[in-house]
Amino acid sequence: MVARLSDKNPVLDADTLIGDMVPPSMFDEVSFDSYIPDPNEPSQAAAVNAARSFVERASKIRSGKKSFFRKSTPQHGIGLYLDGGFGVGKTHLLASVFHSMPGTKAFATFGEVTNVVGALGFTDALQRLSDRSVLCIDEFELDDPGDTMVVSRLLTELSARGVSIVATSNTLPGQLGEGRFAAQDFLREIQKLSSIFETLRVDGPDYRHRDLPPAPEPATEEELIARAESTPGATLDTFDDLTAQLARLHPSKYKALIDGVTTVCISDVRPAQDQAVALRLVALADRLYDADIPVVVSGAKLDELFTPEMVAGGYRKKYLRATSRLLALSRFADAATAS
Repeated sequence: MVARLSDKNPVLDADTLIGDMVPPSMFDEVSFDSYIPDPNEPSQAAAVNAARSFVERASKIRSGKKSFFRKSTPQHGIGLYLDGGFGVGKTHLLASVFHSMPGTKAFATFGEVTNVVGALGFTDALQRLSDRSVLCIDEFELDDPGDTMVVSRLLTELSARGVSIVATSNTLPGQLGEGRFAAQDFLREIQKLSSIFETLRVDGPDYRHRDLPPAPEPATEEELIARAESTPGATLDTFDDLTAQLARLHPSKYKALIDGVTTVCISDVRPAQDQAVALRLVALADRLYDADIPVVVSGAKLDELFTPEMVAGGYRKKYLRATSRLLALSRFADAATAS
């Protein structure tokens, strides 16, 4: 009997949730020395130097001595923001900062940070992250005003407690959220957030501007079942069962949901029926990609998962990223079958 993700009920305690804030396994061994700047893009070498300098300065903040007679006022953390296109090595540098910093530290995507706050509550999340030397945030996204206000407040309070922050994104901080929301409160939060960071542009070819390669043809129902039954550690769910399971679970549990899974097989795939379903699928796609888990489907092609109306809307960046990642994982599955 093939296991189903829809039958799993992962349980996470707060310590595990915070402890899981580490770089994806593909970045376990990276360092500043292993980052090879493009000689035609001088900003890449400048980014390495800036990241090294950030580590040196941020490390001193945490190593400051306290008075014997009274607690010293903690120094404010510092911030570094790396802006640039996909494929220029920003996550490599971010993980290198994580590995180079002393003491306990945290690494997460913007979505994972909001999930942690949602699961633990703001006060508990703030308390648990306050002893970190650095918080590394990958793929900074501000397409939801509620998330923006929460994360802005979190980073402001963490910085005041001596936590340094380094983040990556494809949009400069003063422009985050541009073209999505116009509310004055939202813009005010953006400006506060922008003041935390020293910004640096990392130039290089922006692969996101290229057209996505065509999606592989979906498997037949018989092929999908045979693949699931012949692959140790594979799971097999219908699309409707999987999306119902994602709705039942907090997104902070999606990583635990796929723990130990070798291949995810999904039958009867069809376009997401609404934005809530689509955004949960985005979160799952990110976790699958981080874990390098192949995906095999029947039904609709994976590039039809998000409707044209969704892709044209405010969450366009999320949907394009998720589609690109799912296509990569489906080709990974095809390659594994061929070998």
